[in-house]
Amino acid sequence: MTAVVRPVAIKIDEDTKARVKRLAEARHRTSHWLMREAITQYVDREEKREAFRQDTLKAWEEYRTTGLHATAEEVEAWLASWGTDNELPAPTCHK
Repeated sequence: MTAVVRPVAIKIDEDTKARVKRLAEARHRTSHWLMREAITQYVDREEKREAFRQDTLKAWEEYRTTGLHATAEEVEAWLASWGTDNELPAPTCHK
């Protein structure tokens, strides 16, 4: 199924418009393509940031509820062992 594409107007100042036009010409693309690409990349990045933020809030709430955690020292020792002959298992959460 093909997504329906609808036109949307945005207001940008003349300086930004000129910058977009110059960059589009340098990339052998249209200004329209460049703006769509910029918006798509921005939305993708911000969705990932928001998912990370939600995961962080969920982890914080779980910690507040259970008190289970691993210390920074335990995690650092585990990470430092990665790729060595004595790789450690992931630290176990505790209170």
